[in-house]
This record gives sequence, C-alpha cells and structure tokens, in this order.
Amino acid sequence: MAAKLTIGFLGTGKMATALASGFIRAGLVAPKQVFGSDPFPEARLAFGKATGSRIVNGNLKVAEQASVLILATKPDQTAAVLGEIRDSFTPRHLLISIAAGVPTAKLEAALPPRARVIRVMPNTPALLGASASGFALGKAATKSDGELALRLLSSVGVAFALKESLLDAVTGLSGSGPAYVYQFIEALSDGGVASGLPRDVATKLAAQTVLGAAKMVLETGQHPGALKDMVTSPGGTTIEGLHELEKGKLRGTVMSAVRAATEKSKKLGQS
Repeated sequence: MAAKLTIGFLGTGKMATALASGFIRAGLVAPKQVFGSDPFPEARLAFGKATGSRIVNGNLKVAEQASVLILATKPDQTAAVLGEIRDSFTPRHLLISIAAGVPTAKLEAALPPRARVIRVMPNTPALLGASASGFALGKAATKSDGELALRLLSSVGVAFALKESLLDAVTGLSGSGPAYVYQFIEALSDGGVASGLPRDVATKLAAQTVLGAAKMVLETGQHPGALKDMVTSPGGTTIEGLHELEKGKLRGTVMSAVRAATEKSKKLGQS
C-alpha cells in the first residue's frame, strides 16, 4: 500500500503535522508521498520542516498530487476549501475530514455526487503514536476506505469505527481530553510544589504517575474503580486525598467538561 498511497493535507497546522509525522514514522508513506498546502507561510514551513513532506502552492495542487485528501482546517473554513477543489475532486479521491463537528452530509454536499468521505476525530498525541480516534464513513465510502482509515489511524494510536452520531462525544472526550489531562498534571505538580518538591521533579513525577496509571487501565483491563481501590488502604493517605477530590466534585466537573465540549462540537457542525 505504501508504494501507491499518496496523502495530501488541506491545511498544515499542528494536527496535520502530528498525523503526517505519525504516518511517515509508521512507514505507511514516505515523505515524498505526502503533500501539504496552507494559506499561512509559517504553518507550511513548520509542516515541511517537521515531516520532510512536499509543500505545494494551493489546495488544487494537493488534489492533483494526492488521492487521499485530509481536510485539516477549522470548521468554518471547510466550505471554502472544498469549494476550491470541488471541480478537481474525482472518483479516485477519498476525503478524510478532521474538522471538528462538521458532519459528513455537509462535506458530501460541498463535493460532487457520490464523493467518498470519512469523518475523523483524532487527537494531538498522534505525534507520539498515542492518539485516540473515532471515525465514521459517509454514504459513498467503501469498506476498503474504512479499512484504510483504520490502518492510518491505528498507526498513530488506537481508532474505533463508530456511528457518526457518536463523534461529537469523541470530540468532547478524547479530542479535547488531552487538555483536561494537562491541566490535571499541572495541578498535581502544583500540589507537589506546595508540599515542598522542586518544580521539575514535581512535574516529572506527576506526568509519570498519569502515564503509569493509564497503562495500568489499558494493560490490565481492570475497571478504574478496582485499580483505585488497590491503592486505597483503610485510614491511609490516599483515601484522605480522594475525600478532598470528592468534596471538590472532581468527577462531576470532568463529566460536565466532556458534555460541554460535546455540545460545542454539535454547535460547530450546525454553523
């Protein structure tokens, strides 16, 4: 597949750079098989420097060079970008959109009839091969298209084929989720500093603790609640800390954050 696959990025921001870097690192494509265009010179230069890919002048050039087109723009820019390439979009093309909240129906309406479209919600840890993604096929996308999307996304983390109605929830959870975790790591580090630890030590301990706990969930297959109980001794330090988190409504606040981001994703798709 690598010898035939050509991937073009319509937009070369951070998420596009993370995906392209991951695809190349996984050996699915060589840098010369990846193309990118962006109206901002800084974004183009950063993408080219990070990936070694080919930077071209304009979205039409990307469509000419690549068969898989990854729409990596902000939601309010999708209509304009797809309008540019509509007349050049052919049956050989597959559009994979990572524009948050934009439904496949809108993407298909902006392209020729029977355009093959897949909507994806990845996240930025794709840069390290640790992304968590969900994707949904449009009406004309084939089984092979879905298999290709799964292979691409699995090369940069884990991916799940889902009903499109669930992708806004994926946006609220794993799409926005890294920011929640970064804030939690920062708070853990702040707590360590408040308790006397040097900042650099506190931050590394906090990040490694989150990484280790996540690996325990993924690799043991045990419920997070069961793993929590393994750390919680009667009358010990952990239950005291958990009591404070419960008083601060940590779980309810995190749930509300995911739901708020999910609703925002839905609104973006309607605009």
